[in-house]
Amino acid sequence: MTETASDDLPDTVWIEKTSWIDAMPRWLAMSLLFIAVVTLWDLVTRWGWVSPIILPSPAETLADLIFVGRNLITGDYMLGALWTTTKTVFFGFLIAASIGFLLGVLVGETKFGERAVMPYLVAIDTMPKVAFAPLFIAWLGFDIASKVALAAFIATFPIVVATAAGLYAATENERMLFKSMGATRMQTLLRLKLPTGLPYMFTGLKIAAVGVMAGAITGEFLGGGKGFGALIRQSASQMDTPRVFALILYLSLLGLCLYFTVVWAQRRFVFWNKDQRPGGLG
Repeated sequence: MTETASDDLPDTVWIEKTSWIDAMPRWLAMSLLFIAVVTLWDLVTRWGWVSPIILPSPAETLADLIFVGRNLITGDYMLGALWTTTKTVFFGFLIAASIGFLLGVLVGETKFGERAVMPYLVAIDTMPKVAFAPLFIAWLGFDIASKVALAAFIATFPIVVATAAGLYAATENERMLFKSMGATRMQTLLRLKLPTGLPYMFTGLKIAAVGVMAGAITGEFLGGGKGFGALIRQSASQMDTPRVFALILYLSLLGLCLYFTVVWAQRRFVFWNKDQRPGGLG
C-alpha cells in the first residue's frame, strides 16, 4: 500500500482567529480613539467634574490652537520662540548623537570602556537630570547654550547603550570569518560590527529624539530664555491653561518631526532590516 500525501498532514489544523479590533485599519483605530478621548474630555469639563483652571474644555483648547497657529503663520513673537526651541533641540540632538556614538564605541570595543567608563555612565544616568539644570545655567548662562547642554545630557545615555549593544550584535561566526580573512580590528568594526549594529543604534536615536525634547523644554522652563518653554512658564503663571495645552501640542508636533526624521533615516540606511517598525512606529 502506498502512502498518500494526506497521511503526512496533522490531524488538527489550528486557524488563528483575528478579532475585528486587530483587523481594523490604523487610521480608523486612531480616529475612533481620538474621538472617544475628546468626547470623554468634553463631558468631564462640561459636567464640571474638573475645574477649568486644571483642565480646559476642548473648545477652549481649540481656540488657543488656532491663535497660536495664526501667530506662527504671521511671523509674530511665537515664531521666534519656536525657532529658538528648534535650534536647541537640533543642536542638543546633534551633540548627543556624536558623544553617545563615541562613548558607545568606547564601551562596546574596549575592556576599559566596559569596566571603567560604563559604571560611571550608569551612575550619572540614575541621577535626576533636571537637578543639573541650575549647574548648566551657572556654567553657561541663561542663553541657548545651557539649554542645549541639558538637552544633550539627557539624550546621550540611550545612544551610548544602543551603540554598545549594537557592536555585540555580530555573531561569533561572523567575527571568526573576518579574523580568518585577516581583517584588522578597525576593518571589523567598520565593515561588520557597525553595519550589523545599525538597527540598535537607530533605536537609541529614536529614544534620544524624545529625551532631547524634554531636556530642551525643561531648560527653557527653568532657566528663562525665549523659547516655547518660556511661553509655557509665562502662560502657567497667568493660569492660562488652554494656552499651555496649545503650546504643548505644537511642541509635540516638533518632537514628532524629529522622531520621524530618524525613522526616515533608519528606513533609508537600514533598508535591509525587515524588523524595523516595532509597534508600527518605525
